[in-house]
Amino acid sequence: MDDPFEDGDEAEGATLTVTIGEDAPARLDKALAAAVPEEAALSRSRLMRMIAEGAVSRDGMVVTDAKAKVAPGESYVLQIAPAQSVETLAESIPLSVVWEDADLIVIDKPAGMVVHPAPGSPSGTLVNALLAHCGDSLSGIGGERRPGIVHRIDKDTTGLLVVAKSDRAHHGLARQFEDHSVTRRYLAVVHGAPQATDPRLRGLRGISFEAGGILRIATGLARHKTDRQRQAVVWESGRHAVTRARVLEDFAGQASLVECWLETGRTHQIRVHLAYAGHGLVGDQTYGGKRRLSAAQLGAGAEVANSFPRQALHAVTLGFLHPVSGEVLEFAADLPADMSRLLSALRHP
Repeated sequence: MDDPFEDGDEAEGATLTVTIGEDAPARLDKALAAAVPEEAALSRSRLMRMIAEGAVSRDGMVVTDAKAKVAPGESYVLQIAPAQSVETLAESIPLSVVWEDADLIVIDKPAGMVVHPAPGSPSGTLVNALLAHCGDSLSGIGGERRPGIVHRIDKDTTGLLVVAKSDRAHHGLARQFEDHSVTRRYLAVVHGAPQATDPRLRGLRGISFEAGGILRIATGLARHKTDRQRQAVVWESGRHAVTRARVLEDFAGQASLVECWLETGRTHQIRVHLAYAGHGLVGDQTYGGKRRLSAAQLGAGAEVANSFPRQALHAVTLGFLHPVSGEVLEFAADLPADMSRLLSALRHP
């Protein structure tokens, strides 16, 4: 997910240096939108406002034309405005706290919980719950609606997520996400079972196999051209994304339990990449298509899988260095009950 300061160091006077990539769009606002780290939460419209307000410069000269031509390798400095006061309301929502100290908190997020408020989800989010749980200790440098948020997982994905409670923790965690030293592993139930012997997979652009039958998917990812709520595989632009996966259990070739890990961390990355490989997640209404498992081979297990109400994806492990103490921390989250029931049904059809 590739960031000089992941998730927006929006403290007073903070800056972000962005280098234009080889395949970037030719105009400044579009090129910056493609190059800034996703966790910085800088939309193209916000970048356009920043350019107009004189908050973007190159070689010490302010650039105020959003349509200005850019070239690969150019570096731009973005002046990030101070965080606004958090107006999101604190809500007393139960949280599964895995770890907490003065600087950070690790949460096992349930399905159905949005990480931070957004249009359509103004309340009931993880941020609302954290404001009630942490109070004034919650870091505000992520911006008005994203206090302390360093990374995200999708609404219907379950599992581990770390949140900063202090500015020093926010900066330290951001650096680790930037240099890819954070360990994040996921468990997913997917259609079919990706195998190194599959000639179809070997013929797909961006797909290769590493030792031990590990599937490697490397593509660009960008917003879908016609559906802005979705991401799509692209080749000439977008953000570089790499996912690795290996099959842990094969259910009659109809489905499999897959372990996935991220070299980058783009929006919907695992879901998009596995769907591109032809092995979309069970229950994924956005990327999984209308594929159904066969009751002839999996019996009742197929029925449970075909009616699974969300993408079967769980952030199972999370590891990093404590950004203040330097302690090595690694956490694991048990599978949620619905995924456990799904796997039981597939194992015992």
